[in-house]
Amino acid sequence: MSAVLTETPPTRFKLTVEQYHRMGEAGILHEDDRVELIDGELIRMAPIGSLHGGLVSRLNRLLVERTAGHAVVSPQNPVILSEVTEPQPDLCVLRWRGDDYMGATPAATDTLLVIEVADSSLRYDRDVKLRFYAESGVPEVWILDARRRQLLVYRDPAQSRYRSAQTMAEGDAVECAALPHLRIAIGELFVG
Repeated sequence: MSAVLTETPPTRFKLTVEQYHRMGEAGILHEDDRVELIDGELIRMAPIGSLHGGLVSRLNRLLVERTAGHAVVSPQNPVILSEVTEPQPDLCVLRWRGDDYMGATPAATDTLLVIEVADSSLRYDRDVKLRFYAESGVPEVWILDARRRQLLVYRDPAQSRYRSAQTMAEGDAVECAALPHLRIAIGELFVG
C-alpha cells in the first residue's frame, strides 16, 4: 500500500506588528537597520542621501512652523496601518496630542497627512506604499519627487487607491485639506 502525497506549495510567513516590535526588543532588529514592515514583510529602506535628508529637514522645519499648536509633526517615525503594516514615512502630520504620541505609536486614524520624499524610491512609494495608506484610510499623502521637483498629492482614499491625484510643480502651492492654514509653495522646498 502506498501513501498518496500531495504537493503543498510554500507560503510566506507574515510578521505581525507585534512580532516586529518583539524583534526590536529582543535585539534582532536595531534602530539603524532601516527596515519597515509592509504587508507582513520586512523591507529594507534605501540609504538617505544628502538631497533626501535636506528635503526632509526643510519640510520638517516648514511643517513645525506652520502647524504649531494644531498638529504633531513626526519625522521618520512609524505609523501602524494594520496588524501587518507599519511603515516609517519621512514625515507625518498627526492629530494634536499633548503627549506627542509618547504613550502609543500613532495609527492611520491619527494621521492628517503623510509625506514621502522620493529621490530613488518613487516607484516603491507610489506603486506599493500608497496602496497601504489608502487601504488604511490615511486622508492625504504627498510624495515629493525630488528628481523632477514635483509634488504628487493624493486625497480621498477609497479601498486601495486615492480618488484624487494631482501633480504640482514649482510655481504651485499646496494646502493640507485637514489643515488649510498649512500652505507650502513647491519652490520653497528647492531654494538654495
